[in-house]
Amino acid sequence: MNKNTYDAIVIGSGISGGWAAKELTEKGLKTIMLERGRNIEHVKDYVNTPKAPWELPHRGGKTQQMIEDHPVLKRDYTLNESNLSYWVDEKQSPYVEIKPFDWFRGYHVGGRSLTWGRQSYRLSDFDFTANAKDGIAVDWPIRYKDLAPWYSYVEKFAGISGSKEGLPQLPDGEFMPPMEMNVVEKHVAARLKKHYEHRRMVIGRTANITQPHHNRVNCQYQNKCWLGCQFGAYFSTQSATLPAAVATGNLTLRPFSIVTKILYDKDTKRAKGVEVLDAETNQTYEYFAKVIFLNASTLNSTWVLMNSATDVWPGGLGSSSNALGHNLMDHHFRAGARGDVDGFDDKYVYGRRANGIYVPRFRNLFGDKRDYLRGFGYQGGAGREGWAREIPEMNIGGEYKDALSEPGKWTMGLTGFGETLPYHDNQVTLDKTKRDKWGLPVLAIDASIRDNEQKMRIDMMQDAEEMLEKAGLKNVKPYNSGYNMGGGIHEMGTARMGRDPKTSVLNQHNQVWDAPNVYVTDGAAMTSAACQNPSLTYMALTARAVDHAVSELNKQNL
Repeated sequence: MNKNTYDAIVIGSGISGGWAAKELTEKGLKTIMLERGRNIEHVKDYVNTPKAPWELPHRGGKTQQMIEDHPVLKRDYTLNESNLSYWVDEKQSPYVEIKPFDWFRGYHVGGRSLTWGRQSYRLSDFDFTANAKDGIAVDWPIRYKDLAPWYSYVEKFAGISGSKEGLPQLPDGEFMPPMEMNVVEKHVAARLKKHYEHRRMVIGRTANITQPHHNRVNCQYQNKCWLGCQFGAYFSTQSATLPAAVATGNLTLRPFSIVTKILYDKDTKRAKGVEVLDAETNQTYEYFAKVIFLNASTLNSTWVLMNSATDVWPGGLGSSSNALGHNLMDHHFRAGARGDVDGFDDKYVYGRRANGIYVPRFRNLFGDKRDYLRGFGYQGGAGREGWAREIPEMNIGGEYKDALSEPGKWTMGLTGFGETLPYHDNQVTLDKTKRDKWGLPVLAIDASIRDNEQKMRIDMMQDAEEMLEKAGLKNVKPYNSGYNMGGGIHEMGTARMGRDPKTSVLNQHNQVWDAPNVYVTDGAAMTSAACQNPSLTYMALTARAVDHAVSELNKQNL
C-alpha cells in the first residue's frame, strides 16, 4: 500500500471533522485527518486559560496594532489578546466582501470547536418541512425522524446539559442535569409561563458537562471556555472526539495541510483522493482513499469543491446542479431588549455559569401568523452590574470606592437569533484575481439579509420589550445594533442537501451527487437555517453519514 493511501480522508478538524474522524476510526477505517493550520494540544497549549486578566499585558483587551492587523476580527468581541492565536491571520487569508460579511475563522486543530458558544439544540419537523411548506428554495431530503436517533447518539457522547420541556418546536434530547437559572431568571421565567401560552424561558442546552463523563471533568463555572478548558468540561475536538479517534490506533493527524482540491476520476466517477499544499514548506502532496469527508467549515468546504474537477465541471465538483455556492445563510441577531430588575438586592450569584437562558421560537407557530416567514429564539440572561458600571463618570473618593465594592442593580437582556431564508443570490464565488499567502484564489462573498429578516427584527425587539415588561422589569429599552451577514458565526448553506441532483449538491445521505464517495456534513449541507444554533445538527448529520458510508463501502458501492 502506498504510504499516502488510507481507507478514509477527513478534511478539517472542527466539530464535524472531529466527529467524522471518531466514527470512521471506531468503525475500523485507517483515516487521515488533514488540518490546514497548526496543532493545538489539549491542555498543554491552552496557555492563557490559567491566567487572570491582570496577568495579560493589556488585561485581555486589544491594541491599536491588533486593530490594524485584524480589520474583520475587530468588528466584534472576537478581537482580544487572550485567544488571538485561535483566529485567522486575515492578511495571510483574505477574502473579498462584495457586501459586508463578518467571517470569523479558526485555522488550527479543533477549529471553532475551541471557541464556539456551545448552545446545542435539535431542529424539529417545523424546520425540516419549512421550505416545502413555504415554497422556498428546495425541500430537505430528510425529516426529524431520520435524524432523531443520531441526535441522541451524539448527545450521549458529547454531553449536553439541559432540561426536558416537552416543546414540539424544540425536541428534548439526552440531557445531563441542567445548569440552574439564577433567582431573577427563575422569577422572569415564572411570570412568562403564567402570562403566555406558547412562550417559555428555559436554561440553555449547552455542551458543558455537569457530571464527569468519558475522562472529562464536569464544568467548574469558570466561564473561560473560549480559551480552552483544561478540565475538558465542554465539548471540543480536543476534549472528546480526537482522543476517541486516537485511542483506536487508526488515526493519522496531519496539521499544516491545506487541501487544494479533491482528485476526481472520470472513469469511475468517484473521487480518488486529495491534493494537499503543505502550509509550511509549500510542497504539494497527494493522499488517496476510498471515501472522503469534507468538513473544512461551510465556506471552505465549498471553496474546495469549487476548486476541484474543474476540467469536468467549470464551476467545480458538485456544480452540475447550479446550487454550489448559493443559498448562504446565517442567524441574524443583535436585536432585542434589556431592562432593570427591582428587588433581589440581597441575592447574588455563585461562580460564573458558562451558559445563559433560551426562549424557543413562538412566531409563525401554533396559529400565529406574521407578515414574514419563519421565526426567532432568544438568548440572554440576568446579572448584577459590577464595578465597571461607573467608569464613565471617573469619580473619586472613599465613598465612591466603597459603593463600587458592592454589586450594582440587577439587569436582564434578551437577544433574538432569527432565521435567514436561503436566497439563491446570497452566494460565494472564487475570485482568481486575488490570492492568499499560498497563491490560492480566495472567496468573494455576496450576501445580505432582506425584507423578510428586517420585518422579523422589529418583532425581535418589540416581543422582547413586551416580555420583559410583563415580567415586571423597569426602564425596558429595545435595541437594534445592526447586523452584517456572518456575524452570528453560523455560516450555513452553499452545498445544500436535496432530493434532486438538478437543484442540490448533496443527497439525503450527504453524498455529493457528482461523486458519491465524497460526503459533506458541516454547515455547507444545510438546506435551511432554522433559528436554533446549528452545531448539534452537524454532529448528528456526520455520525449518520459515516454509518451510511461504511455500510456502502462494505457493499462495495463506493
